Amino acid sequence: MKTNTSLGKLYLIPVTMGESDPMDVLPQTVKRTIELIDHYIVENEKTARKSIKGVLPEKKQSELVLFALNKHTDAKEHLSFIQPLLAGKNMGLMSEAGCPGVADPGAVIVKLAHEKGIQVIPLVGPSSILLAMMASGMNGQSFTFNGYLPIDKGEKKSALKNLEKLSFDKNQSQIFIETPYRNNKLLEDILQALQPTTHLCIATDITLPTEYIKTLRVADWKKTKVDLHNRPTIFIIHKM
Repeated sequence: MKTNTSLGKLYLIPVTMGESDPMDVLPQTVKRTIELIDHYIVENEKTARKSIKGVLPEKKQSELVLFALNKHTDAKEHLSFIQPLLAGKNMGLMSEAGCPGVADPGAVIVKLAHEKGIQVIPLVGPSSILLAMMASGMNGQSFTFNGYLPIDKGEKKSALKNLEKLSFDKNQSQIFIETPYRNNKLLEDILQALQPTTHLCIATDITLPTEYIKTLRVADWKKTKVDLHNRPTIFIIHKM
């Protein structure tokens, strides 16, 4: 389907990944875009308003029109969210942290925009997945993001072993995440399930003052103390 020039444009607007100066991690294009847009589809309204205010303090919050898109949103509402786009108004799509559309519910809106012939414009910003991969020293030519692993201990152990085997068979780095309050438990499970020579990268609080990124063999991680509780973390493994 061709892009319809009478429609608005959907801007994918990145935000910071925590308490940091937006202008330290976001380009000026983000500020200029927020200055011109009043309609947003966001994962969390409170977080979005804070992010907008952080980038552009003079922006009048009372003029903002926000549509909340999260795991509780009914799919039937998606079309109503993009009505401003269909009426010719530009809109912004924002995640709760980092880049929208990647490990983020906003992907369904991007898909719908393409179906309706709406131009989608991604803006440059921090992606924890890509930044962790860049800093890991692992195979940047071939990697897979696997999202969340199973919660059940047995299923999680099996998943970790499968990812380890996959990384060896395909020479492919395997990336995954966990809910921050369960990070320390996941690290324990990783160290128990994987072979001593398998490499593990832990990338925590990326772009924040407390940023911690380190790649070691599993055997060496067992001798290293690190507290990941309630800290957004990317895990990457690679068996060579």
